[in-house]
Amino acid sequence: MAITALMVKDLREKSGAGMMDAKKALIETDGDMEAAIDWLRTKGLAKAAKKSGRTAAEGLVAVQVEGGRGVVVEVNSETDFVAKNSDFQQMVGSFATAALSVSDVEQLAAADVGGKTVADTLTDKIATIGENMALRRMGALEGTQVVSYVHNAATAGMGKIGVLVALSAENEAFGRQVAMHIAAANPQSLGADDLDPAVVEREKNVLTEQARESGKPEQVIEKMIVGRMKKFLAEVTLLGQAFVINPDLSVEAAAKEAGVEILAFLRFEVGEGIEKKSEDFAAEVAKAAQG
Repeated sequence: MAITALMVKDLREKSGAGMMDAKKALIETDGDMEAAIDWLRTKGLAKAAKKSGRTAAEGLVAVQVEGGRGVVVEVNSETDFVAKNSDFQQMVGSFATAALSVSDVEQLAAADVGGKTVADTLTDKIATIGENMALRRMGALEGTQVVSYVHNAATAGMGKIGVLVALSAENEAFGRQVAMHIAAANPQSLGADDLDPAVVEREKNVLTEQARESGKPEQVIEKMIVGRMKKFLAEVTLLGQAFVINPDLSVEAAAKEAGVEILAFLRFEVGEGIEKKSEDFAAEVAKAAQG
């Protein structure tokens, strides 16, 4: 497979590796981006196997809690300017309220808001504002108590990051601390048992190859892997992470001290996982000049 400059650039941005290392990784893996990242990590040339953190779409995430049920909804727009528009914010808020009575995004699209479906309301708003918008997703949690938190709030109950935490007992203050922790630390799952097995297996393979690069005996490598996997799980699972309020405790230990069990969580960030098409400024100017 031909390795292009764009592929090398993309891998450098995702891995933090140098240009020649990124090119070699792509050659070694026949252009497979994920495999190339793993190859770089195995050689100690990449810090982490994570995609670029740049937000790829604008809009708002809104949260609503009623009784022991909480919902979070994401509505995208093309520009942040629209996300700051009060009409857009009111619309997103009405969608979140409607979400309290439905179970998934398809039902939400068909739900009634002010005599129209959510889908029709969104279509009308697109025509009014003149910018494309989308009802992207919704999630819901239930528990004895559900606590919400919005980071970078644009207005009450909505912003760039929305978090819900379901608890086994009422403890509003602790629940809010956990929600803020989730917003900042972005755990991949609640605990080790909830983590995608493919993610675990991939990390174990990378760590094994890293350990073998050291040239140590196989029995030593096995012990190294156990320790490194334990550290990995502590970094990516909510219950295993060091609690931001008290780093001497894990979140799980802090919950025990607070007398509650964390049942589940949801974290939505505007635009995560969406790639936005971009061109460099020179290309845009040239394109405009050509009419």
